[in-house]
Amino acid sequence: MEIARLSSRLRVRSFRKSTTALFCPESPTCPTPNCYRCPLGQCDSHCDVECTRWIEETLFRTSLPAEEVAAIFVEPIQGEGGYIVPPASFHRKLFELAGKYGILYVTDEVQAGMGRTGKMLAIEHFGVAPDIVALAKGIASGMPLGATIAPAGIMDWEAGSHASTFGGNPVSCAAALATMELLEEALMSNAAERGEQLMSGLRELQKCLECLGDVRGKGLMIGVEIVKDRHTKERAAKWRDAIVQGAFRRGLLLLGCGENTIRFCPALTISPEEVDVGLTIFEEAVREAAA
Repeated sequence: MEIARLSSRLRVRSFRKSTTALFCPESPTCPTPNCYRCPLGQCDSHCDVECTRWIEETLFRTSLPAEEVAAIFVEPIQGEGGYIVPPASFHRKLFELAGKYGILYVTDEVQAGMGRTGKMLAIEHFGVAPDIVALAKGIASGMPLGATIAPAGIMDWEAGSHASTFGGNPVSCAAALATMELLEEALMSNAAERGEQLMSGLRELQKCLECLGDVRGKGLMIGVEIVKDRHTKERAAKWRDAIVQGAFRRGLLLLGCGENTIRFCPALTISPEEVDVGLTIFEEAVREAAA
């Protein structure tokens, strides 16, 4: 956020497209592009990515002048909010809106980046080249490291504008270089292939398990939304938690996200056999929880 402020010079505010708590109280959130639960009441067949129009037609006109916005911060695929994959044209339209007003486009790739979706950066799936990219977590395979990537024109700050006590740790940097080499050699392609296998298996289970309301994701970043009724889409948070615990007792580690979603984010080294075992255990846990 500080880089965006420094680069924008005269601009004073930024905002995120997220349902999570704000880092800065003056930065508003915007409707999440969730096609399964559209906050603006649209459906797939009639959606014109109304959530991006809402920013220009409502937010900019009524409460946040565009000339005061330094940057738009957005996750290519929402993480903690529920592993939500936006419509294919969402990032392109939001990027065009940012460009129209001279606003920087910043993508948060902390969860989705570094090969997890089958590409080095998740934003690559959407055909957009952001102004700034934030990376961490998978960048160094567990070693503590974060990175901010931007063109020289944005990173050319005045002396003393930024400092870091622990930045550039040599061991973490070496781990990151090794990680990127492994990703490029095999692990990104494995994430794409095993992701297709896992997604296909989950959608087959969805046909016979009524509580699997929505299955969504890219590569090995997949979310399954648990509902009590597929037509009303009533959230089943307690069932979700019971499924996670049931899977754990059987040797499968899952994690919740959002109000009622289960995330599948296995190691990028996962094998076809391990995917099949995981699907079997997941089915057993679901049937137990929803019985």
